[in-house]
Amino acid sequence: MGKIHLIATAAFGIEAVVSRELKNLGYDDQHVENGKVTFSGDESAICRTNLWLRTADRVLLKMGEFKALSFEELFEKTKALPWEQWIPEDGEFPVEGKSVDSKLYSVPDCQAIVKKAIVERLKQKYKCQWFKETGPRYRIEVALLKDMATLTIDTSGAGLHKRGYRELVGGAPLKETLASALILISRWKNDRALFDPFCGSGTIPIEAAMIGLDMAPGLQREFDSEKWPNIPKALWAEARKEAREMIKFDRKLKIHGTDISEDAVRLARYHAKKAGVDKYIHIQRMPMSEIRSKEKYGFIICNPPYGERLGQMKEIEKLYREMGNVFSSLDTWSYYILTSHQGFEKLFGKKANKKRKLYNGRIQCNYYQFYGPPPPKV
Repeated sequence: MGKIHLIATAAFGIEAVVSRELKNLGYDDQHVENGKVTFSGDESAICRTNLWLRTADRVLLKMGEFKALSFEELFEKTKALPWEQWIPEDGEFPVEGKSVDSKLYSVPDCQAIVKKAIVERLKQKYKCQWFKETGPRYRIEVALLKDMATLTIDTSGAGLHKRGYRELVGGAPLKETLASALILISRWKNDRALFDPFCGSGTIPIEAAMIGLDMAPGLQREFDSEKWPNIPKALWAEARKEAREMIKFDRKLKIHGTDISEDAVRLARYHAKKAGVDKYIHIQRMPMSEIRSKEKYGFIICNPPYGERLGQMKEIEKLYREMGNVFSSLDTWSYYILTSHQGFEKLFGKKANKKRKLYNGRIQCNYYQFYGPPPPKV
C-alpha cells in the first residue's frame, strides 16, 4: 500500500513527548500541532505505534483533509476518498464528529453526511445497496476546525491509556498516558532511584518500571486494527515478537511507591502483578512525612492531592508545606510534582526550575520541576 499518513493524538502539553517517542521508533517525517502529531509510515507503523506509544491517546489513520464550507462540499470530498482501500464489505463503520469555529457546526448533520458519502463510495466498489456492518470495526471521525475537515479511521479502539493491567480504580486516578509523560519529561534513567510518595493505585511506579525494562505498554491488549483484513496478521505477530524480545528482564530497578492508604497499597500491588512488574517495584504503606532514602541521587515524581473538593484546601496546603520540609532533606534529589494549586511554590517553599502546563483530565495543572545536582561522573 506504500506510505500512509497517521495521527497520534495527545493531551495538550504532551505533543512534544509524543513526537520524541515517534522519533525513537524511527518515524522522523512528522508534523506537531495542538493535540496531535501527524506522521507517515507503512502498515507496520500502525502495529508498532499502537504497541509502543506510552503518551499518545490514539493512533488514527488519516484518510483526507480539505476545506468544507457546505454540506454538499463535505459530501463530495468525503466520497472522493478511497474508503474501499480499508473498509471491507462487512466492515462496521460508525461515524463520530466534532466541530470548532466552523461554518458546518451541526455535528449530527456532519456525521450523517459523511456516513452517506462513504456508503455511496462503497456501493460503487462492492456493487451492493445495503451493508450489514457485522465485521471488524472502523471508527471514523470527521473533525472540523476553522472550516478544515479532517477524516480519520481509529486504529486503536479503546484509548491507549488502557494498558490491560488496571482493572480496579482508586480515587482520582491518573491516566497511564499522563503518568508516562511525567516520567519521560523528567528524563529519569533506569539506573536512578524513583520514588512516588502518593502512589495511589500504582500508576507512576508501574509505568516507570515498564519504561525501565523497555516493555511496550500495549503488549497486554488488543487493537481494532488487529482484526482488519488488509493489515497482514504477520505484521502484528512480528511487531509483538519484536516488543517481547526488547524487554530487559535482567535490569535492576530502584522504584518505590508509598501511600498512606492501605487500600491504595493493596491495589497498587495487584496492578503491579497484573502488569508483570511487581518484582521491580517496592510498594508499602507509609505517610509522606516518613519518606527516607539511602540513595544519594534520585527522582521524586508524584501527583499529590489537589484539594478540588470544598473544605479540603487547608488540609492540602498543610500537606504541601510538609512536602517542602520532607523533600528538602533529600537535597541531592530532583522533584517533579503535578498539581492544580496555583500557590504551590510558595507553600512548598521553593521556586521550580521549570513548570509546564498540563491537563489531568479536564483539570489544568502545572508540572513543577525542581532539578537536583547531577551525580559525579565516574
